[in-house]
Amino acid sequence: MIEPAVADRALKRYPMLNDLPAAERESAFRAASLMKVPVGAALFDEGEPCRGFALLLSGTVRVSKVAPNGRELHLYDVAPGDSCVLTCACLLGQSTYNARAVAREDLEIIVLPAAAFRDLCSRLEPFREQVFARFSTRMTEMMELIAAVAFQKLDQRLASSLIAKPSPIRTTHQALADELGSIREIVSRLLKNFADHGWIRLGREQIEVLNSGSLKQLASGAV
Repeated sequence: MIEPAVADRALKRYPMLNDLPAAERESAFRAASLMKVPVGAALFDEGEPCRGFALLLSGTVRVSKVAPNGRELHLYDVAPGDSCVLTCACLLGQSTYNARAVAREDLEIIVLPAAAFRDLCSRLEPFREQVFARFSTRMTEMMELIAAVAFQKLDQRLASSLIAKPSPIRTTHQALADELGSIREIVSRLLKNFADHGWIRLGREQIEVLNSGSLKQLASGAV
């Protein structure tokens, strides 16, 4: 049972739920549960069944593909008001997860039962439209990621990642390696090379971009 104040927060994050008749909306929240997940905890892992649809109220979730040797490839993040397309796919296809999700910050989540999610998809057009809009967006992102992994060198992908973030970038070499599906030692070596060229300045868990133009040239393959 979700308390009214928490339900109000969910409606602000997911306004399409306001299109439900009040009685049906209250019924959905009665069947839901509130979860508080600490930073670093796993929400789901590969091979696990999906237990419900998450309405994320606060925090950010990292979804990644994990290799047997422990290396990760960052797929996408889920923010408040967003939906996890893997969860939607598992619920609609009644399949298990094929990736891992970890809390990047402390999370507050309302979990709707699978039956409630399927009911919303079948009966509430704005909800269904958002679900499939996210599928379309994520599919485009996945194709871009596949192209980058298949056709770009790691230094190009690293340059692209750096110029896509506001400077100074608060991160670690390990976090960048996880994002790129590489290992820390290789990323550290590339970052040092960028610094030697004067393109970036390295600090403690911080990277300052000094020459974004050169990084853009490298990312485009012009260097």
